[in-house]
Amino acid sequence: MNINSFLFSKAATIISILFLIISTSCSDKFSLSVEESSSDLVFPTFASRWDEAVPLGNGIVGALIWQNDSSLRFSLDRSDLWDLRPTDSLAGSNFRFAWVKEQVDKNDYLPVQKKLDSPYNVEPAPSKIPGAAIEFPLDKLGTPSEVRLFINNAVCCAQWSDGTCMKTFVHATKPVGWFVFENLSPDVADSFAPSIIPPKYGYEEDSVDYGIVSGQDLRRLGYEQGIVVTSDNTIVYHQRGWGNFFYDVAVEWKVDTDKNGFVHISGTWSVTSSISKELAEYEVFAALERGASRDYSDHLEYWNNYWKQSSVSLPDSILQKQYDNEMYKFACVSRENSYPISLQAVWTADNGKLPPWKGDYHHDLNTELSHLPAFIGNHLDEGLGLLNTLWSQREIYKRFTRQYFETDGLNVPGVCTLVGEPMGGWIQYAMSPTTGAWLSQFFYLHWKYSGDRAFLTDRAYPFIKDVATYLEQVSFVDSNGVRMLPLSSSPEIFDNSINAWFSTYTNYDLALMKAHFAAAVELAAESGLTEEAEHWKSVGNQLPDFDLDADSALTFAEGFPYNESHRHFSHALAIHPLGIIDVSQGKEAQRIINATLSKMETFGPDYWTGYSYSWYGNMRARAMDGDGAAEALKTFAEYFCKKNTFHVNGDYMNCGKSKMTYDPFTLEGNFAFAAGIQELLLQSHSGVVQVFPAIPKDWKEVEFNNLRAIGGFLVSAKMQNGVLVKLSVSSEHGGLLRVLVAGEVVEVKMKAGETTYLV
Repeated sequence: MNINSFLFSKAATIISILFLIISTSCSDKFSLSVEESSSDLVFPTFASRWDEAVPLGNGIVGALIWQNDSSLRFSLDRSDLWDLRPTDSLAGSNFRFAWVKEQVDKNDYLPVQKKLDSPYNVEPAPSKIPGAAIEFPLDKLGTPSEVRLFINNAVCCAQWSDGTCMKTFVHATKPVGWFVFENLSPDVADSFAPSIIPPKYGYEEDSVDYGIVSGQDLRRLGYEQGIVVTSDNTIVYHQRGWGNFFYDVAVEWKVDTDKNGFVHISGTWSVTSSISKELAEYEVFAALERGASRDYSDHLEYWNNYWKQSSVSLPDSILQKQYDNEMYKFACVSRENSYPISLQAVWTADNGKLPPWKGDYHHDLNTELSHLPAFIGNHLDEGLGLLNTLWSQREIYKRFTRQYFETDGLNVPGVCTLVGEPMGGWIQYAMSPTTGAWLSQFFYLHWKYSGDRAFLTDRAYPFIKDVATYLEQVSFVDSNGVRMLPLSSSPEIFDNSINAWFSTYTNYDLALMKAHFAAAVELAAESGLTEEAEHWKSVGNQLPDFDLDADSALTFAEGFPYNESHRHFSHALAIHPLGIIDVSQGKEAQRIINATLSKMETFGPDYWTGYSYSWYGNMRARAMDGDGAAEALKTFAEYFCKKNTFHVNGDYMNCGKSKMTYDPFTLEGNFAFAAGIQELLLQSHSGVVQVFPAIPKDWKEVEFNNLRAIGGFLVSAKMQNGVLVKLSVSSEHGGLLRVLVAGEVVEVKMKAGETTYLV
């Protein structure tokens, strides 16, 4: 598209949408009131790096607020900005699990690595891509005296010593962001107009390949550089990507002068893509017509309701602040109508590179740990972004399953694009035979925690049945009557070598199959499908026992004990999050759990990353070890997070907590931390509600309100001076409540909407 046709198209669009707008008052007084919290992020100035910036988001669009050289920079992003070009090697007659097994059996794995693994590292796409940035010059305004993220209101505020104030927020439910500058002096305002800074996409022969972890050079995508068009108080950037994909970034603003001569600038921005139905120019125009105050009122309605869903009060200020910020970020990146949480969600790297690991969906840990806080945290709606996407992409998964695994039913690529297509990589995990079983657990958990019978029959059991059908067909029964997989793996043990394929079960694959068939039995029975329940039970009964070492600890697989430090606790999935080995089951289960965790501690955290500490904290909580859990979670918060609470994988400060000292930003460690705090306070996976089951011994003052237990029960509890002084439970649907009180299990039959006070 040339510049003239582009301008004509955009002008025609603006003219047409003018007739759709019902004008409202534009006299906006910038009444953006904020409420302080002790967990707010407060800084003396703007961060100088994108990954230390103040994060804002609504699950669809996001912004990072920081300073780039002498400019205030808003790094803008959107969840559906993707280069979706196909990976050519993920096709053809050898794109089959059976072919991979043939190569493993021949001990000739190089062809597999070249065909299915190497393209992920070598080719720049498919990949998440960044949006653009808005910059404001700070030459005249200078450095602020304080920058604060008000998490209660999801607003970033900067204050200057001369009285200038900036407030910015991403609208909670619309694909727009707002910025409001108040009390600018006229000489500053004269040169304070925003500008759009597009990413450097234009192809150059000498573009640098930085690698898959640090991110490849954006210019390797080979796009023709997009067009930026500026008119009075409006800027529009149009960028074409691969194929027919394009995206737009627009910013529009207005300038007012008050009776004292101070200048006020209010403006709005939007990022839209050809995948979405919105148009950026329309969104910013409509937002300005509504005005900042009206949009802010709607924004606060969402956030006020969000924070009312549950609350936690801890005696440890470090854990409290980290938890509150994790739950803030959770609402920034996951909504009912959003895509699932990818590696960086709506905060793609703004450094001229593709995001670490292409910003994709890693389903061998990252996606799953990221969505855990939805359940106990009582934010089921925010968790629906994952479930709705999995449901809508079923046919894509089934096509992949038929082609690669040559079965009916459904499995999910372990590493995939926005639209669910496989991306390759280390295929032991990127195309694991059990990924669908792990993701389907979230349908099971949503049913268990919500008690929503319509969800059970319409979504949960149908999805789980499809995965169970596939698992039955991809496995086989050997001469001893044991159901086996042709090949098994355990993320990310032995990385990408042929040794990463095991001929016997890994405890990772076995745990997922055991949990999945058990869920299929339970949900089929709940749906009144007795024959199907009996069938899945018979299939599940063919699975072998878990492999244990001489000390009763879970191994990776038979003959492969946990004997070195490793970042991924895939062998212990049965303990957490699946919970099919639990302390409530008696001494043998307790022996396995304690021995497994002891081995992790013995071999130490040399090669742990940040998420390892978060995950370990959850496991310690399931073992009822509050002190061990809190210690691991605090280590995560203090040593593996930047000052804006972003998890950056490694011990980047070189404090001796890990030999992994790199700093790629991903989100799963953050949200696993939040889930770990919740596990300290409330557990119900065993069928009995337990309050404060795993708090540290020195926690005497602790409280929570409206955390969610299995069965649709909302629980509130308070401890003072080490004594439980409040315990109440509300039931959404009614049913039998079993709750541990003073060491005894109390049973209460509850009606829908009823609240019972047990202490």
